[in-house]
Amino acid sequence: MMVKILSEEPNIHGESKFTDTELGKYTEVGIYNYFQNVKLDDFSYSGQFCIFQNVEIGKFSNIAAMVRIGPTDHPMERPTLHHFTYRRVMYGLDSKDDEQFFEWRASQKTYIGHDTWIGHGAIIMPGVRIGNGAVIGSGAIVTKDVDPYTVVVGIPAKPIKKRFDKEVVEKLEAIKWWDWSYETIKERIDDFTLPINAFVDKYYK
Repeated sequence: MMVKILSEEPNIHGESKFTDTELGKYTEVGIYNYFQNVKLDDFSYSGQFCIFQNVEIGKFSNIAAMVRIGPTDHPMERPTLHHFTYRRVMYGLDSKDDEQFFEWRASQKTYIGHDTWIGHGAIIMPGVRIGNGAVIGSGAIVTKDVDPYTVVVGIPAKPIKKRFDKEVVEKLEAIKWWDWSYETIKERIDDFTLPINAFVDKYYK
C-alpha cells in the first residue's frame, strides 16, 4: 500500500483549475476542483468536484467532496436574470463586459474559519462567515453566519449543538493552536489526542 505524504508544496490532483488563487503549505486539492479568487490556508484540503469562488479558508479546514462555497449571484434587480447583461462581449452585444458587476460579485467574500469540517455536498452562500471549529453537515445550505464550534445541519442550515461548552471554546480561541509552527505541532502531536479539558488546561495561559 502506497503511503501519501504531503509537503509544503500543495498537492493538486488532476483536472483542477485555478484563477487568482493562493494555496498554503501542506494543502491538498481533489480532482476536478474549480477555484476562483480563493485563499486556501495551510493544512486545509478539499475533496473531489468542489467549486469555491470568492472565499478565504483558514488553516486545517476539512472539506468533503462536491462542496460549493460562494456560488455567484445573478442580478435579481435587473429586468432579466440572464448573464448577457454583464457578459456582453460573449454575445456580441458590446465591446466590454460589465466590470462593475463582477467587482461586486468578488466583494461578496465568504470566510471559513480554522479547523472547520464541511460535509459532503454542502453549499455555503456568499458573504457568510463560518467560525473556527464549526461543523457543516452534509447537504446543508448555509445562508447565515455560523458561530465557532457550532454544528449546523439542514436546509437552511440551523444549529443543533455546540461541540464544547462556552469556557472550552473561549480557551481554544485564545490558544489558537492552528497558528503553532509545524515543529511545535510535531512536538505536541500526542497532546491532540488528550481529552479536550486536559488539552485546554495544558495550553491556556
